[in-house]
Amino acid sequence: MAIEQVKEYFKQFGLQDKIMEFETSSATVELAANTLGVIPARIAKTLSFRTEDGCMLIVTAGDAKIDNSKFKQLFHRKATMLTAQEVEELVGHQVGGVCPFGIKPGIPVYLDVSMKRFDTVFPAAGSGNSAIEFTCEELFQYSGAKEWIDVCKAWQQA
Repeated sequence: MAIEQVKEYFKQFGLQDKIMEFETSSATVELAANTLGVIPARIAKTLSFRTEDGCMLIVTAGDAKIDNSKFKQLFHRKATMLTAQEVEELVGHQVGGVCPFGIKPGIPVYLDVSMKRFDTVFPAAGSGNSAIEFTCEELFQYSGAKEWIDVCKAWQQA
């Protein structure tokens, strides 16, 4: 189970007890926001995109949408999301619990600037009923992100 991988990953930092597990589903932005009692924008959703040699993860604010032209300008390719089956095979987490922690080695992680307007955000923790709260700096550190990027739209108006 992927949440066990995430707990194991966080043991090296002594953070495994920060993972919150819920009785209800947190598998979508809306469900997670309701479960946590926060606005949907504070849910850090992790999106999986196809690359030439596998995949990459981009973590965005819950209210942000990928801007295809920004994505293509930065990565020189069309933004093509993985299927649910591909996500599980390539990343190691099921859709609904995908996060940048405890993933298969070699997957690049990027964080979108849409999250920087919040003191803390809530990414999933490997299952469809879990989350962890981090500041943006902590998220950058513990996700092993390569860099902050700007590939989203529709959040600036929110």
